[in-house]
Amino acid sequence: MATRVYTDGACRGNPGPGGWAWAVDDGPQAAGGDPATTNQRMEIRAAWEAVQALPGDLVVVSDSTYVVNCFRNRWYVGWHRRGWVNSARKPVANRDLWEPFIELVLQRGDVTFDWVKGHSGDKMNDLVDRLAVAESQRF
Repeated sequence: MATRVYTDGACRGNPGPGGWAWAVDDGPQAAGGDPATTNQRMEIRAAWEAVQALPGDLVVVSDSTYVVNCFRNRWYVGWHRRGWVNSARKPVANRDLWEPFIELVLQRGDVTFDWVKGHSGDKMNDLVDRLAVAESQRF
């Protein structure tokens, strides 16, 4: 059975001080932050940190369609094919985070992604949101 890990990113201002967090229900959790970042970067970072930390079959649950759709809809395939240019012919934002994260997910082969609506009363999504916001407030 796969481990479900919930991830979230937060930013006070965009850009501004940000935080990321991941947590497993009744299991481990981690959080961190950056004094100058964006919400999208923190969303990616939260998922990447979880995938780095947790072994075995993993389901990353995120309220970020940016993170989930990159893998579910295989956006990364087009990015690679076009030389890290998106469908609008612009450089892929956050490439410095995406490249190693995508490589890790593909190497592992045991990570899938699910979307959860944010701020909808999901206990674990609410927890990682609180943790990420608290990290953003440290700066």
